[in-house]
Amino acid sequence: MPKPSLERSGEKLADSAEKIKRSTYGVEDSAERTTQLAADRTVFAAERTYAAWVRTGLLALASGIGAKALLSEVVPQWLIIATGSVLVLFSAFCFGAAVWRHLEPGVPPPPVDVSRIPAWVLVAINGFLALVALAALVGIWFGRTSGVSH
Repeated sequence: MPKPSLERSGEKLADSAEKIKRSTYGVEDSAERTTQLAADRTVFAAERTYAAWVRTGLLALASGIGAKALLSEVVPQWLIIATGSVLVLFSAFCFGAAVWRHLEPGVPPPPVDVSRIPAWVLVAINGFLALVALAALVGIWFGRTSGVSH
């Protein structure tokens, strides 16, 4: 009788070892999936940061252009040009920083499931926005302003 009991114990031990092995694979798969999802969230966070830089640049651009129109009868011309220029130059900086921060995130993230926005699209769009900012700067410097010139 001791032999069948010993065989059953060996089988139970083997079954137990197999269950532990399967559960270990499940934990590894779960950890890998968690890492994968974290990497995907990092991509989306980078896109939100990119969008924030672009929004800030667009707001600075609009403020720089608006400064010329809104301040024309309130402050001296040189102050309008200086204020508008700083705001428009800041907008061009934001457009450049948006691309730079998106393409150079620091430590390389783990591989992701989601697709990234192609770099050429970011460079093209933000390059165009920077050109618009420079055109606005020329308009601020050489465009007509009615009002007081102290």
